[in-house]
This record gives sequence, structure tokens and C-alpha cells, in this order.
Amino acid sequence: MRDGRTERGRRTREKIADAMLSLLDDGETQFPADRVAERAGVSRRLVFHHFADMGQLQDTAIARRLEQLAARIGPLPAEGPREVRVAALVEQRARILEWVTPARLTMMRLENPSERVGFATRQVLDFARSRLTEVFAEELDRLPGDRRADLLNGLDAVTTWGAWYHWRSGGLDPDAARRTMGATVHALLAVTDRTPGPDRPGPAGAVTGRAPAPGPAADDGPSPPPAEAPLPPPAP
Repeated sequence: MRDGRTERGRRTREKIADAMLSLLDDGETQFPADRVAERAGVSRRLVFHHFADMGQLQDTAIARRLEQLAARIGPLPAEGPREVRVAALVEQRARILEWVTPARLTMMRLENPSERVGFATRQVLDFARSRLTEVFAEELDRLPGDRRADLLNGLDAVTTWGAWYHWRSGGLDPDAARRTMGATVHALLAVTDRTPGPDRPGPAGAVTGRAPAPGPAADDGPSPPPAEAPLPPPAP
């Protein structure tokens, strides 16, 4: 009997937290207990039976959203052709970023977001950045420290919500925004293909440290014709 009550209590807490998330997804920035209870289909008294105050409910709702987000994140390839790795990352990011957009817009309008909101946001961003270092380790490891950091910062910028919202609010549909993200990631990673290495020539005009091949210089012009041999003297 006790286990049954515990399970019902857990389900009720999740229902109430999901009700707050539903209001968040609908664009509401205020979450009075009466409104949450109505959306959850429970009484106001039951809301405060399970939560000490609305702040605790908000924290629980955020933890619930993080659980839902984690369920949408699958493994990504860290080896293999670049095209496959980029396609897998972009598909997952586009799907998740589109899903979080309503809640993200509402969170931007919250007047006094809790510390839990800020902490959860930083957690998600840090995790997303770490995934980039795993998926594109092959390309990032070709670059020295500062250039590696610059590339990682660029990849991070174009695969997180800020860029996604820019493309979507600019009129791109989800498929077009996803293609734009993929093209941008490929363009950023292409810089690692042009990085000179010990046995890889650099761009035209770059100093590679190798001696020039023997032969006439390209700007010396054509070689002069050989001089004619003198004619023999006439016979006596």
C-alpha cells in the first residue's frame, strides 16, 4: 500500500511540474498556483501538498525539462567521414533547438529567473560545447592552441540556440535552417584542411621551409639561342 501511495505521489508531482512547463511553452511568464493547478487538473491545495512553494515547483519543473532534454540526446559519431559526423550533429541540434524554442523565448522574458534557471542553462551550454570537442576532435587537434579555441568558439556559436533563432526568425523554415547550419559547420571545419603540416604544402605563396626545385626561375624569361660556330677559312 505504501509503495502505491509513493508511486501516485510521484506521478502527481510530475503532472504538476509538466503543467508549469506547458504554461512556459505557451509563452506565459507568470505561474500562479491556481493557473498551474488548473492546467494539471488538480486542486490548489494539492499543489502545495507536494511543493513547499512555487520556487520549489519551478526548480522541479526545470529538472524535469532537463530530463526530457537528455532523453532527446543520443550518441554521436566521433570517428569516420566528416560528412557523416556533421550530418548527425546538425540533425540532432536542429531537432532539439526547434523543440526548446518556445520555452527559451519565454525564459528570456522572465523578470526574475531563479538561480536554478541560470545554472541549468550553463549546464546545457557546457555540455553542448563538450560534444563538439568529441565529434570534431580530428579537425580541432590539427590546430595550435589559439586557433583551436577560435574554431571551437565558431562551431559553438553556429550550433546553439542563438544562431538557430536568428535563422528561424529571419524566415528560414526548419529544413532550410538545418541546411544552413550544416553548410556553416562545413565551412568552418574546412580551415583545418588548409593548415600546412610537415608533408603538406601550404597555400600559394606560403613559406614551407623546402628548397625550390632546381631549374630556371620562372621570371628569367626564355634562354638565349646558342651562338653560331665560326665558318672555316676558304680553301687556297
